[in-house]
Amino acid sequence: MKKAYLGIDIGSISTKGVVIDENNQILADSYVWTLGNPIQAVKHVLQEIARKLDPGYTVVNTGTTGSARKLVGVALGAQVVKNEITAHAVGTLAVVPDVQTILEIGGQDSKIILINNGVVMDYAMNTLCAAGTGSFLSSQAKRLDLELEDFAELALTSENPAKIAARCTVFAESDLVHKAQIGHSKADIVAGLCRAIVLNYLNNVGKGKQIKAPVVFQGGVSKNAAVVKEFEKELQLPVYVDPNGHLMGALGVAVLCKAVKEETPFDFDIADIHFETKGAECTHCPNNCEIICVFKGEALLDAWGNKCEKGLAGIAV
Repeated sequence: MKKAYLGIDIGSISTKGVVIDENNQILADSYVWTLGNPIQAVKHVLQEIARKLDPGYTVVNTGTTGSARKLVGVALGAQVVKNEITAHAVGTLAVVPDVQTILEIGGQDSKIILINNGVVMDYAMNTLCAAGTGSFLSSQAKRLDLELEDFAELALTSENPAKIAARCTVFAESDLVHKAQIGHSKADIVAGLCRAIVLNYLNNVGKGKQIKAPVVFQGGVSKNAAVVKEFEKELQLPVYVDPNGHLMGALGVAVLCKAVKEETPFDFDIADIHFETKGAECTHCPNNCEIICVFKGEALLDAWGNKCEKGLAGIAV
């Protein structure tokens, strides 16, 4: 039996999964849209990975990370459930062992992770504003009647990027319309938006941080070559984008699974099992906690959200 390890990263926009061998080599992977249903997205990921994985390998441990890590971890019986900072750091270190700065821009959030000698020393995440995220670029592409895939190619043709307000989505959209009305070319506007993403990130997420090389850029926006170019211009440093940069969270939690001594073989048939989440309110004390309950068929697997030991007392679920 050849051992393998499964890692799943469940984000608000996309869900990623990888299976690695004992040398951290990716044996199979999957990337799907979450579409507001993390359980269903994970089922799609598992089905695709099961088709791709060499049957000579057996997944002996499973890990989850991302915004729905606990929910999916409970459903899958994961041995490792870790936050995104740890998972992305471990995954990136597995690919770039001397990395010192990780820049990450996803669909709805952004983060920066500073590493020294393989140890996370500092990190920061974006505020509630979406001006520096992938969803912002996506919405502006639609406004300009562009396919997101053509965004970077058009931006790279610009020699004079338009100055777009970067501090707020609303201001940026207003500025974009104004620039179009006064005659700026679509290429210059798109290039300006890519620059705005970078400036927003550095002035918000990266504010006060000492960014050192090697710098690794990951997340969906890292696939945009124009944004990469703007980061290199602003930082005056080379910025590395790994082909599997969008999978780093999943890779990291898979790597962490290797440290779990007690092996629990994973059955991919779990993708056919019905899982359901239900919300309930505990009225057993003045806290009125909102409880999230996870069911496998009729059986309650786990619940969380309670602020006191009374937990689920008196709740009909």
